Amino acid sequence: MASGLAPALGAYLIWGFLPLYLVLVKSVPAFEFVGWRIIWTLPLCLLIIAWRRQFPELLDALKSPKSLLALLASSVLIGINWFVYIWAIMNGEVYATSIGYYLNPLLNVLLGTLVLGERLSRRQWLAVAIAALAVALLATGAETLTSLWISLSLGFSFGVYGLVRKQVAVGSLPGLTIESAILLPIAAGIAGWYALSPQGSAFGQDLWMSALIIFSGVVTAVPLLLFALAARRMDYSTLGFIQYLSPTIVFFLGLFVFHQPLAPAKLASFVLIWVAVGVFVWDLLAKRRAASA
Repeated sequence: MASGLAPALGAYLIWGFLPLYLVLVKSVPAFEFVGWRIIWTLPLCLLIIAWRRQFPELLDALKSPKSLLALLASSVLIGINWFVYIWAIMNGEVYATSIGYYLNPLLNVLLGTLVLGERLSRRQWLAVAIAALAVALLATGAETLTSLWISLSLGFSFGVYGLVRKQVAVGSLPGLTIESAILLPIAAGIAGWYALSPQGSAFGQDLWMSALIIFSGVVTAVPLLLFALAARRMDYSTLGFIQYLSPTIVFFLGLFVFHQPLAPAKLASFVLIWVAVGVFVWDLLAKRRAASA
């Protein structure tokens, strides 16, 4: 348990402070940046796989049509998730991204019930109902539907992504490598299209910006590797508690660093989300105590 705590904290701290990095590359169009993120993630993933000697696992996945089909679907979902998140941060929708990832564990529970036939406890149903109320409040109080669209897109895309990946026996890093390889032709096309456009490519014009773009591969692959290490070394429900660290950091960045106004409807939505998270964690702790007994 203790050996998994450090990589878990490392993964969620990186994901939590990711908006600070995205602000540095704000001048890069979000669509182009996603393309470069995919391009620079693949070689780093291959290097880490070589270091961890996971090529047999990678080859096994490539030989399985079922695994490749699932990873094709998951690559589309993670590509959508990356684009929505990057676009939202670059356009000042920090709170919406925070709400999206607060909702994600609760949506995972709901998807497990609807798709996998899992049964929810009364407390879990209560948590889902409170979260639904928070979303409804956000929808009615929002000046535009953009924030709601971002929160739901992030929550559901990552939730369905996790559901798809749950059905295929491929590790996190080999899976990300294959997903990046699947998306590489599209990413290369995006990069080429921007290179041929009148404004030109964001990569190669400035040394500092080019270095920041290359670094996107690091902030994609490294936290995922840390997460994979943590998932093997510690209880998964405990890891789920630490997951809330990331959207909490994003929330406080929006409030104290980006100085974004917190409208009453958004504040009320956050309060309800925190209550839902509290009920969800209460249920997990109760189940752990019962299992220990």
